[in-house]
Order: sequence, then C-alpha cells, then structure tokens
Amino acid sequence: MKKEKVGYVILFSITIIAIAGIFILSPIEQNKEYHNFCDSYTIFNIPNFWNVVSNIPFLIIGVLGLHTTATLSETKIQYITFFLGISLVSLGSGYYHLNPNNNTLVWDRLPMTIAFMSLFSIIISEFIDLKIGLKTLFPALLIGLISVIYWIIFNDLKIYLLVQFYPILAILIILLFYKSKYNLTIGYWMLLIAYVIAKFFEHFDYQTQSTLKILSGHTLKHLVISIGIISLLYTYIKRKKVNTITNNVYN
Repeated sequence: MKKEKVGYVILFSITIIAIAGIFILSPIEQNKEYHNFCDSYTIFNIPNFWNVVSNIPFLIIGVLGLHTTATLSETKIQYITFFLGISLVSLGSGYYHLNPNNNTLVWDRLPMTIAFMSLFSIIISEFIDLKIGLKTLFPALLIGLISVIYWIIFNDLKIYLLVQFYPILAILIILLFYKSKYNLTIGYWMLLIAYVIAKFFEHFDYQTQSTLKILSGHTLKHLVISIGIISLLYTYIKRKKVNTITNNVYN
C-alpha cells in the first residue's frame, strides 16, 4: 500500500473516532480552576503583567505574516486568515489575561479556532490537494465558531477540544505520509514541537515559576508558540515550489 493511502486510512479513522467521541463522551465542563494562573504581577498598573504582554509577539508575527502573504502570487486567503487569526489571538488572549474568567475567555478562544482551522486548510492544500484545502477553509472556520458557541451555551468543551487537537494530530499524519509541493516543511515541524513544549509549560504553570522565579509556565507557553510561528513564517519566506526547483535545475 502506498504511503499516501496509509495516511488516508489513518486520517479517515481518526476523523470517525473524533466525530463519534462528540456523541459518546459525556459533557466536558470548563474547569473552574482553569483561570487560576500563577502570574499575579501587577506592573505599570497591568494585572497579570507577564501573561498579558507575552501576547505581543503574536501581534508582531501576525502583522509580519499578513505583509508577507500579501506578496504571494498564488492563493492568499488561507494564509491571510491564518495570520489574521494569530494577530487576533494577541488581542483576545491579552484581554483575557487582564481579567481571566469565562466571559473574557471567549475572546481568547475564538481567534485560536481561526488559527487552528486555517492552518489545517493550508496543510491540506500544500500536501494533499489545493482545491480541497480551499473548500475546507470556510466549513472549518464555521466549525471553529460553532465549537465556541456550543461551549458558551451548554458549558461543554467537546467540540472545542476537537477543534484544538484534531487539526494538530491530522497535521502530524499529513506531514508523515504526504509530500509537500514545497521544498521546505521544517516550519511545520517546529510549530508542532513548539506546541507540545508549550502544553508542557501550560500544565506546569506554577512549578515553572517556582523554578524560574519570574516567568510562569503560561507566559513561556505564549513565548514558545511565538517561536514556532516565527519558524513557520521564515519557512514561508524561504521555500520554493518543488517543480520550480526542478525546472531551474534542467534549465
């Protein structure tokens, strides 16, 4: 069996399992302790200072990404949506960390669904099929929006967790089993690695600050993810289409 077919079988399987999980699993309520982050420094009258200002890199990278993708000669909408989502994450997450609660958390999660789902669409276009990726973009963004609305109404995170973790797992499988139409994919791997490390810091929020004394695990989560996105942006700038490289070699 060809590598791509194996990837297709795995993707299809985890998709079915993920969808079935929505109907089988009991409601997953928002943990009331989630908002109790370690960072409590107030500097320049900004509460939770480091968790707030560590979102600034997202805005910088997002704006740089929007500027870079504006120069692309090919389809831009997916990349523009992704970096717009990253820019909005900066604003939404910064707003949330000023006063962490369920109401402000909405504005943190909404832009994250934009980033997750548009990146998933990009990966499909680059590794599987351009048109399928483009057709996936709007439905994926809609599912992301529905996941947050569903959580708000029913206090159930099942769909949101699907939106957050399914694309990451699917992207990993696509990277392993499919070939990109570009010569560089290192940025995607760096982003995945950064995501795993960031989740580690998020989980050990208090322990990290106890060790480092100033920066908490959640603050480092923001910074590590920023590094991953910078790596991806650098890849977008430096890469070339494989067929373009082949033509240049023979010409």
